[in-house]
This record gives sequence, structure tokens and C-alpha cells, in this order.
Amino acid sequence: MPNAYPTEQARKAARARLIAQGLSSKEWAELHGFKPSTVYAVLNGQQKCLRGDAHRAAVLLGIKRGTVKPYPAALAEG
Repeated sequence: MPNAYPTEQARKAARARLIAQGLSSKEWAELHGFKPSTVYAVLNGQQKCLRGDAHRAAVLLGIKRGTVKPYPAALAEG
């Protein structure tokens, strides 16, 4: 199923990657132009990650398969 919800195992792996990189979820969110609350919700399974910023964050975090065009935070604000 292409739009399967992210599994707990995938979310745990993403959290472990952030820790290995020495980044908090807030720092990662700001580096990638997301609201910290969105990234927190994705990592904690509070979002289905089917579309929008939650989907983009899940793909960039490696939690789910998909393609997105990342854009810098400066463009997101503009």
C-alpha cells in the first residue's frame, strides 16, 4: 500500500538517526523549513502523513517512501 501510515519501528529509527546526528527534532525542523510541532507529531505517530507538511517531513526523515522536492526555510516563509 503506497500511502501506508508510518510504523512505530520507522519512527524509532528516525529518532535514532536524529540522536546520532546530534539534532533535536526542533533543530531538524528549522533546518528543513518545518514547524517543530509538525515534526514532533510525525515522530510521535500523531499525524497520518498522507499529504502536506506531515508527508514531506516523514519522507525527508526516512519514515516513509515517497518523493518530495525539499525547499529551504527562506523560500517557505516568502
